[in-house]
Amino acid sequence: MTNFPVVYHPAYVTPLPAGHRFPMPKFQRLKELLVRDRIIQASQIYQPGTPPYEWLELVHHHDYVRAYCEGTLDAKAQRRIGLPWSAALVQRTCTAVGGTILTAKLALQHGLACNTAGGTHHAFPDYGSGFCIFNDLAIAIKVLQQQKLIRTALIVDLDVHQGDGSAFIFNHDASVFTFSMHCDTNFPARKQQSDLDVSLAENTGDEAYLAILRSHLLPLLTRLQPDIVLYDAGVDVHQDDRLGKLALTNQGIFERDRTVLQACKTGGYPVACVIGGGYSDDMDALIYRHSLLHRAAKAILTQSCQNDG
Repeated sequence: MTNFPVVYHPAYVTPLPAGHRFPMPKFQRLKELLVRDRIIQASQIYQPGTPPYEWLELVHHHDYVRAYCEGTLDAKAQRRIGLPWSAALVQRTCTAVGGTILTAKLALQHGLACNTAGGTHHAFPDYGSGFCIFNDLAIAIKVLQQQKLIRTALIVDLDVHQGDGSAFIFNHDASVFTFSMHCDTNFPARKQQSDLDVSLAENTGDEAYLAILRSHLLPLLTRLQPDIVLYDAGVDVHQDDRLGKLALTNQGIFERDRTVLQACKTGGYPVACVIGGGYSDDMDALIYRHSLLHRAAKAILTQSCQNDG
């Protein structure tokens, strides 16, 4: 069976001021590209709801959640997030968190599931940062643990920026292992301590990147044997990314995604994928890079079916 679950909601896109550097249209256009290129069928798409405040507050402070959702967050905190507040953005933010929760639950059922948004790994318990308001990865894990669907989790964060919020949230939580492989000289300037941080030099390319990833990933999976893997597949590692500083090609990103997904499938570890960061003035090129995750998923499942056949 090659039809893996894909999570999308029209609320993933909400208007931003003209010229804003966050590429909001990419979420809808990614879904449209996947359908147009027949990577997925419409029947594979699942639509999330918005989580209750209580789920958000498994990770985030009550006062922060209420202030953000009700529009009373102070101006300095808003600037740190980098996205202008609106009621529509609150809806978008909460729906995207719901999307990652649903993606994780679908991964437990099907072995692999992909969101068409998510990866807000710079959000801390009491503040947002770097376009991240609520930490969807952390919330999804906490919800699954509360509902006794999992005990242990591994975050594989391959966005070009360190998953500092996730690292901080799970710093003293032995049930969740955080692995971040990122550009050393990129945002955030002040890094947190993940369970495993792999800092890469600027302009690291495909061959070196993949070798480093493979040297860490399989030993981690074998040692931890997590109940679920949450994979942040940021494409800001691309050589043409506006905020990147690494030098991966499209082929390198595809091989990276295939490496992670194949390792999880081979080991029997459910993997829930989010698309993470990606920034480019060329929206078509950016959307294609994000689609490489879903293309890799389809390739792995197709190969598996052929082998089984």
